[in-house]
Amino acid sequence: MELLKVVVLGIVEGLTEWLPVSSTGHMILIDEFIQLNVTKAFMDMFLVVIQLGAILAVVVLNAGKLNPFLKRKSAQERRETFDLWGKVLVACLPAAVIGLAFNKYMEEHFMNAPVVASTLIFYGILFILVERWNKTRTPRVEHLAQLDYRTAFIIGVFQVLSLVPGTSRSGATILGGIIFGASRYVATEFTFFLAIPVMFGASFLKLVKFGWHYTGAELVILALGMATAFIVSILSIRFLLRYIKRNDFTAFGWYRIALGIVVLGYLFLVGDPT
Repeated sequence: MELLKVVVLGIVEGLTEWLPVSSTGHMILIDEFIQLNVTKAFMDMFLVVIQLGAILAVVVLNAGKLNPFLKRKSAQERRETFDLWGKVLVACLPAAVIGLAFNKYMEEHFMNAPVVASTLIFYGILFILVERWNKTRTPRVEHLAQLDYRTAFIIGVFQVLSLVPGTSRSGATILGGIIFGASRYVATEFTFFLAIPVMFGASFLKLVKFGWHYTGAELVILALGMATAFIVSILSIRFLLRYIKRNDFTAFGWYRIALGIVVLGYLFLVGDPT
């Protein structure tokens, strides 16, 4: 039964990490009802480190685009790849600085279902409004190579919003990209690449904080959770990239609003399980 719970958590992570619906928010909500028989310290670490499986999916799917040392690449293509990594690092700076300063406070005060429900609804409405406004605009950035360092930094500032659970890291950065002139596809693709150092860094900090002593059962839980998240993320990423070629993000906005209302209704009728 415990392993089945881990698989469910891995599926939720893999599905929601890349869709703009908040993976952390969904994991917190799922954890309210499907609780592993582990310590709170391990669970707090697991909910972050399971993201490594999801981020490895990005690395595998985009290995050629992310590797500047491939022999088949021309000098120009190598420069573009190094330039991409430079923009990713610049975009990481706001979250690195502010996240390190406020991460503990956010965990202590905002990791709960009412906050998740509220942010799900708020950003759901924002997605709908931005998409309606965006219909009359022509994107300034239609290819990843056209993304400048200023816009990359602004997208990184939007990523800071995701410190509040329920916001969605991908949702915040995609919104930032669209608002400041990137096409949906470019905003989404850059969001995937931006996740690599951010999620590796967050996972490393959690592992260091937890320590390096695990029971056999804990190692199995970590491995199974990451493996499940990896497989599901492959499917989730491919789906989203196909979806946004023909659709906008309005449907995800309505989904966020509906889920947020359901959670608030549950909390009103039953009360907060915590």
